[in-house]
Amino acid sequence: MPPFQKAETLWFNGAFVPWEDARVHVMAHGLHYGTGVFEGIRSYETAEGPAIFRLEDHYTRLFASAALYELEIPYPAELLASATLELLTRNRLTRTYIRPIAFFDAYSLTLWPRGCPVTVAIAAMPLGAYLGEHAMQGVRVCISTVRRFDASVIPTTAKSCGQYVNSVRAVQEALRRGFDEAIFLNQRGEVAEGSGENLFVVKDGALITNDVDASVLPGITRGTVLELAAALGIPSRVAPITLDDLRSADELFFTGTAVEVTPILDVDGHAVGDGRRGPVTSRLQQTYFDVVHGRDPRYRHWLSYAR
Repeated sequence: MPPFQKAETLWFNGAFVPWEDARVHVMAHGLHYGTGVFEGIRSYETAEGPAIFRLEDHYTRLFASAALYELEIPYPAELLASATLELLTRNRLTRTYIRPIAFFDAYSLTLWPRGCPVTVAIAAMPLGAYLGEHAMQGVRVCISTVRRFDASVIPTTAKSCGQYVNSVRAVQEALRRGFDEAIFLNQRGEVAEGSGENLFVVKDGALITNDVDASVLPGITRGTVLELAAALGIPSRVAPITLDDLRSADELFFTGTAVEVTPILDVDGHAVGDGRRGPVTSRLQQTYFDVVHGRDPRYRHWLSYAR
């Protein structure tokens, strides 16, 4: 992701404040121990104005993540969703990346954050393609030597701040080696996911993706693509993915709020298929963009419009 562009305003503990005024104390529990949860959400330009994709689903997951860490968010999801839409209007934004975050703030440095107040913020920033504009045609990835943590260690179904140190290590390695992104193996040596993306294999015209038992976060975009594939008549199944599946795949692609639907062209220098974006990936990618830009009325219920 390129450096973020500052917006004029963000939402911070119940009020819209200038970007520079949203400050956190250096002794915040979440800063020291990663005790916070967040979401990544996108908005898009449509014929009816800017619209946020699957806004309610993202806030549902934020509250589910918070519950796993006994973090009580002091605002209802409906208020946060409304504030997010207003944030786009106030900042005159259309195509954005939105980051809601809730974390334990400054009070104590004991590991149990009892008594720590919870700070909540929402920022919205202009954003194009997460892995660069070339990524819509495809990216190069490596198998990381860093393993994905197991669900018995940290809940893999939550988006907690501290767990992304695992992803940072994988991305650092991948970029140093000249790749765009990394793929994790889980503790059993099976394929898990990217540093912040789910993975799909295309073989003989059908999709394969894995599930929570592979230590992955089952993403909202992953679920979207499975629904779109069913509507398009593309068969899919949920099953473990092995390294042999990657080597024999006709196509591979990532899904995620940030990466959207991104083709994978080679793994560790070995071409996937013919080394170009494949027809199944292309079809799903185009369908996905039609949906998020409001060009497919069947999925209008997934869009929340900023007025």
